[in-house]
Amino acid sequence: MLISLKYTKKNIDFPSIYEKSKKKHKKGAKMNKKQLVAKISSSMNLSKADAERQFDGITEIILSCLKSDEQVKIAGFGTYKVAKRKARVGRNPRTGEQIQIAASQKVKFLPAKALKEMFNK
Repeated sequence: MLISLKYTKKNIDFPSIYEKSKKKHKKGAKMNKKQLVAKISSSMNLSKADAERQFDGITEIILSCLKSDEQVKIAGFGTYKVAKRKARVGRNPRTGEQIQIAASQKVKFLPAKALKEMFNK
């Protein structure tokens, strides 16, 4: 799809511009566990199997602490904690009728000051 600008007499090919911009900026780029383990193994000179065992051990410790209602504070990184929500009455947005929402728990991550400052310079 070419669009011709009347005043500048230039043709603009928007699809090709869009494709080029997608290659430069990976919107929503994600790192999975395998990629993270590979980075850990290369930075700490470990085999990938050892790095994966280390990673699994750390996540297991964090999860067991959270299950027993403990906070996990990592200096310079942040705090993991369990947030509890009370049962409450809500409304169905479609019908407007009241519904009972059960109590629930979720894991909350609060970034440390140093981590916040790293991204907000």
